Amino acid sequence: MGCLGNILWFIFGGFISGMTWCLAGVLWCITIVGIPIGTQCFKFAALAFFPFGKEVIYVGGAGSVILNILWMIFSGIPLAIESALMGCVLCITIIGIPFGMQHFKIAKLALMPFGASVV
Repeated sequence: MGCLGNILWFIFGGFISGMTWCLAGVLWCITIVGIPIGTQCFKFAALAFFPFGKEVIYVGGAGSVILNILWMIFSGIPLAIESALMGCVLCITIIGIPFGMQHFKIAKLALMPFGASVV
């Protein structure tokens, strides 16, 4: 189911979600200070492209809290709104509920990406 789910996901919204993460990563990598944040965006773009069969585990510390606050101010809120809206649209139909739930997982990740790891 994971392979078929990832293929359908990529066609019906995963491409857009992954590309917005890549765009955020490129924008952060323009500055030298933002390169660590940009590389984190590229890691999570891979999750946004193919999320089925992967889990997000949140483990954080003081450094991740500070980075999450900076992230939320500059990039996190637009990415979270995009994923939440796409998730709401997909949850209208019964068939789209699994895809909507993946969007909600990515929306939570968009608000707190630091201290999170994908397993």
